[in-house]
Amino acid sequence: MFIAPGFEQRSTTTHLGAIAYAAPQPEFWPVATQPDQTLLFLHGFGGGSSSYEWSQVYPAFATDYRVLAPDLPGWGRSDHLEQAYTIQDYEDAIIKILQALAPQGAVIVASALTAAITVRVAVNHPELIQRLILVTPAGLSDFGKDFRQGLLPQVLQIPWLDKVLYQTAIATAAGIQRFLTERQFANADLVTPEMVAAYLKSATQPNAEYAALSFVRGDLCFDLAEWIPQLTIPTVMLWGQAAQFTEVALGERLAALNSQAIKHFEVINNVGLTPQLEQPGPTTALIRKALDILDSCESALTMSNVSDR
Repeated sequence: MFIAPGFEQRSTTTHLGAIAYAAPQPEFWPVATQPDQTLLFLHGFGGGSSSYEWSQVYPAFATDYRVLAPDLPGWGRSDHLEQAYTIQDYEDAIIKILQALAPQGAVIVASALTAAITVRVAVNHPELIQRLILVTPAGLSDFGKDFRQGLLPQVLQIPWLDKVLYQTAIATAAGIQRFLTERQFANADLVTPEMVAAYLKSATQPNAEYAALSFVRGDLCFDLAEWIPQLTIPTVMLWGQAAQFTEVALGERLAALNSQAIKHFEVINNVGLTPQLEQPGPTTALIRKALDILDSCESALTMSNVSDR
């Protein structure tokens, strides 16, 4: 919910309502060296998720790229509809965001389940995505290991109980603090009061439970292994070494499905599911490295095409 200094909130409209996004304030930043190149940062899902997740990283790229960081539908400052959300909803939302804000195509930096959904968008609409940098992408039903078989998703299928648990156990300062320290970070000492406050602000927006419960129930899960082999967009995967639910072995197995598109796979040591929050400095450096790798691949492809003529 908190926007990085030098950025402002803007919005665009989709079938799922208004989408809020952070963009550089023109009077604060010099003209980017690559103003026609959009770098779109997409947050993952969880109680209180929002573009805040990337707020310590995306300012580092504002002098080089046109940087945008949206709150996806049902999260952060974007509209929260009173409905269960589906995978198709988020695919369509990402497509609409790209069509509205970067019709020429964008480089997407995405996290967790959103990163997995972005792979689906890249397969179905490759014209909208130039390159992908995916941080711990997982569909949470990968290779037949289904998140929905766990106790919590099963409990949250019970009508009325889901909202009670959301209000008493998830959308509270204690619940968010517990999730960040025990599940999301490798080093609990790095969780700050600002992080808890930002997640809590997002989690307690009116109707915030609809998107959050769609995620926690497992409504958005799918098998990413079925989509990776279809990917043609040049991609780099970064994986938190201590990520819970999605171990490094899963990432290595996914990357091995398509060595043609996945140009590089790198493990980030001593971080959990969101290295962009836990270790923003090293994560920023690795994203720059990923951009260099993808630029090199593109240059090599261009030279190959020229020589073939």
